[in-house]
Amino acid sequence: MKVAKRRQAILELVLSNNGNVNVETLCSSLGVSEATVRRDLASLAEQGMIMRTYGGAAHIGKHAPEASLEERSSHSSLEKERIARAALAHVQDNDTVLLDGGTSTASLARLLRERTGLHVITNNLLALESLHELPQGRVTVLGGDLRPGSMATFGPAAMAMLERLSADKVFVSADGVVAGRGLCEASASQAYLKDLMIRQAAEVFVLADASKLGRDQQQYWTPLNTRWTLITTGSAEQLADFDNDPRVIQQRL
Repeated sequence: MKVAKRRQAILELVLSNNGNVNVETLCSSLGVSEATVRRDLASLAEQGMIMRTYGGAAHIGKHAPEASLEERSSHSSLEKERIARAALAHVQDNDTVLLDGGTSTASLARLLRERTGLHVITNNLLALESLHELPQGRVTVLGGDLRPGSMATFGPAAMAMLERLSADKVFVSADGVVAGRGLCEASASQAYLKDLMIRQAAEVFVLADASKLGRDQQQYWTPLNTRWTLITTGSAEQLADFDNDPRVIQQRL
């Protein structure tokens, strides 16, 4: 097989395997050596066509423009309210809750006054107006750099503070949620902070309306390597890709 044709085949295999494939699978599918596959992957990565991962490669994303805060606030607002109400059912009195940035988690923040004694830790400045009325509760705001596009804090200061905290539950949103890959984001700072939030919580909940499922329009990723619950308005067909992952608990609304 010629080099150009083989590398095109690699790209097609990456895309057909939920955007992520390992070297062993590529060797078996193409009938070539590991050294050849690794050379091909290095070349494709240099061209910006894939992203190298430990033991393989991943689809790098389509670099779509990030929606504005106003667009995201108005999009699927009724779905987000349903998702927030379902998420609230997982919050108990006196929980310590981590709230990620985003409009879906801001919707959940508006409902948290229905619980007593919560400690809410968040980088979500949109949520603060709702959180000041928590009954017998308290709020910890993660410091750091402001990201105006999401009205949330990010960066080394936020991460350093979060490393010294832990939570019973974390509720995260994302630009996209892809089976086998994780959460898709527009910036590295978002992806890294979400990863730390997930590691600092005992239980993980991902809030995603139907438009987020399978969406891989950005190039930064937060892997989901732990047991997690997906709360979504997506269809059964959209959720089919998640069926074979024993770590995912599906809550379809």
